[in-house]
Amino acid sequence: MRWLLGLLAAFVAVLPVAAQDKKEVDLALVLAIDISGSIDPDEARLQRQGYIDAFRDPVIVKAILGGNHGRIVVAYFEWSDAWVQKLLIDWTLLDSEAAIKAFTDRLDAAPISIARRTSISGAIRYAIPMYGRSPYEADRKVLDISGDGSNNDGGLVTEVRQDALKDRIVINGLPIMNGRPNPFGFPAEDDLDKYYLHCVTGGPRSFVEVARSFEDFPRAIRKKLLQEVADLGPRPDIDFAVHRNGDLAIDRQGIHLAQSPQLSQSGRRPARNDDDYTRFVQPEYELGCDIGERRSRDFWQRRFGVTPD
Repeated sequence: MRWLLGLLAAFVAVLPVAAQDKKEVDLALVLAIDISGSIDPDEARLQRQGYIDAFRDPVIVKAILGGNHGRIVVAYFEWSDAWVQKLLIDWTLLDSEAAIKAFTDRLDAAPISIARRTSISGAIRYAIPMYGRSPYEADRKVLDISGDGSNNDGGLVTEVRQDALKDRIVINGLPIMNGRPNPFGFPAEDDLDKYYLHCVTGGPRSFVEVARSFEDFPRAIRKKLLQEVADLGPRPDIDFAVHRNGDLAIDRQGIHLAQSPQLSQSGRRPARNDDDYTRFVQPEYELGCDIGERRSRDFWQRRFGVTPD
């Protein structure tokens, strides 16, 4: 009998990770940050610092550690051209204040880089297989994309979004409305928030949080991160900076979000049975979701007599 038990133990030991139980987490969150040529080094640093400060915020820390499992897993990469993605931090378990601090320290120490084009579709395509190789079993999968321009490189963003939604990945967006031309003279996109809403985001309870400038980015990312970690979904009523008293947060009406009637008594939302995430997208964008590609071609043709392809 002992040799049989030993043989069974050896067999279990060599099973692939996918066949063994994975540690459960409340959320698998991929942070995808734009480093295209329209962002200068100072703005890139503002973006990076915004994420560092957000994860160090006591309210965010409490939200991360206050879920059903008391932990989330996070990965962080930067993107620009269709085939330019730079993974700064692979899947990292945040299950304590010390782990969260170590994550922000690593992020703070990583070098800042800038590339050229803007390929949101490339960022989504890169992120999709990341969830499949995660060593954790997540209740929710969220892709968090921030950027200051529409897609102008790689495949059409809506087609790649469809692939992510089929894998039950929710996509949230943080468009940065910087209101100025980029270094090449490409004009600001005043409709970027609408573009992100209709063409980039998707999935149950997906949302867009707008940063009205790079200076506004720290506020926007804290609010967005809180909504994602606490599974609050779209909440325009939240004013993150209103008050902190040890509770998760307080909205403008003074209601404790941790006690929101949308939550179950256990603090978790009722289970959702929406298997088809592709149904959760906004109607077709009136300007077309290829507006970024068309604007880019027209600009380069007028300015330089060539297209960027």
